[in-house]
Amino acid sequence: MNRTNKILWIIQALLAALFLFAGAMKLAMPGAELAKQTPFPVAFIRFIGVAEVLGAIGLVVPGLTRIRTSLTPLAAIGLTIIMIGAVISTVAIGPAAPAVFPLFVGALAAFVAYGRNRLAPLPR
Repeated sequence: MNRTNKILWIIQALLAALFLFAGAMKLAMPGAELAKQTPFPVAFIRFIGVAEVLGAIGLVVPGLTRIRTSLTPLAAIGLTIIMIGAVISTVAIGPAAPAVFPLFVGALAAFVAYGRNRLAPLPR
């Protein structure tokens, strides 16, 4: 396993854990609590939670099973899009400083998308 592949696997595992946790929280939290924390509709936040959980699965399961490995860069692209939305909504709602974390996470997801598409594609 080359160095780039190892780095990508580490980032994928960390992102998968992060998105699995974040998505599960959005799905498990009562709707009233979600409504207090965000100006967005609860149904939209639940949709984002489902997308995050599915994206987390898509980051690691295809590579581990070597089934449909082309889904990993697609999952990373989807999570990048979610993080772009998170950055934009964070900046629009309040101060820009809290947008640094989703910007960083989005950049990591974009790196995984590029890396698994061009630098070290997963074997089929």
